[in-house]
Amino acid sequence: MASWESIAQKIRVPLSRFGVVLLLFMHPSRQSLVIGGVIAAFGALIRIWAAGYIDKGKSLATAGPYAMTRNPLYLGSLFMALGIFIAGQLYWLLLPFVILYIALYYPVMKREEQELLQGYGDSFVAYAGRVPMLFPSFTPAASAPSSFQWSLVRRNREHRHMIALALLLAFLIVRSYFP
Repeated sequence: MASWESIAQKIRVPLSRFGVVLLLFMHPSRQSLVIGGVIAAFGALIRIWAAGYIDKGKSLATAGPYAMTRNPLYLGSLFMALGIFIAGQLYWLLLPFVILYIALYYPVMKREEQELLQGYGDSFVAYAGRVPMLFPSFTPAASAPSSFQWSLVRRNREHRHMIALALLLAFLIVRSYFP
């Protein structure tokens, strides 16, 4: 029987696509679009920042946002989703969403930590001891010298998330004019 960690890892992306159905229930206002849009854009910037530092499978990312949280991509996704819920005025779904997010992503983060432990051993243990799992420390931990690289953003296909966010926000803007 599969563990919840492996199930969560397999269903998290397909389940997020179910969120498109929620668009039918969204009724944005100009104010909710501005507030939610700013929150979602903040999440998008976190994701872009993180994608410019992570070279998956080649080195342990510890610089940039990874000096403040071990999972900035997931943190950025959380802000993006919360922003969309707020933009669409689905306030009643915020708490269930956060509970579902934790139920899915905490096990995924734990499973990924096991993979990083196997790949990077003591380096990962030391890093995990200095940097929180998700919610950032605003005093960055010391990290190896590294710099942001747009080539990594492209290689990590972060543009897909930005296009999806732009389409969602465009839909909500149109919806606000034509309820």
